Amino acid sequence: MVDLHDEIAGKLRGVGQRYTTNRRVIIDVLEAATHPLTIQEILDRRTTLAQSSAYRNLAVLEETGVVHRVVSSDEFARYELAEDLTEHHHHHLICRSCGAVADFTVAPEVELVLAGALEQAAGDNEFSAEDHRLDLVGRCRRCR
Repeated sequence: MVDLHDEIAGKLRGVGQRYTTNRRVIIDVLEAATHPLTIQEILDRRTTLAQSSAYRNLAVLEETGVVHRVVSSDEFARYELAEDLTEHHHHHLICRSCGAVADFTVAPEVELVLAGALEQAAGDNEFSAEDHRLDLVGRCRRCR
């Protein structure tokens, strides 16, 4: 099995970037998280990380496909490790009131049906799909 940090270092090297200490800190925080995190949540978990550094490094990590940005209904984007690094395919529940984002999975047989329907939709529109994401938007338990 390939080490997460080695894989990320290789991806970054492939685009002429280094795997710096601050990038490693961000990856460690995201790896430990149970849901996508805002920049403030990342900073709260690693108080030694400067806000400007977090913004810069997340931009690089997103551009290289190491992290994925989840846009919710509030003004704060959330970040998580890209699925190809975690091997954990999942979808998101997004609260339109507070902006909270939670992960969820569906049964493998449901995922197969969903993937087939999305593949059909892509083909019908002469679109070459590489993967899919499903976001359910509504109200979380707290906001209902």
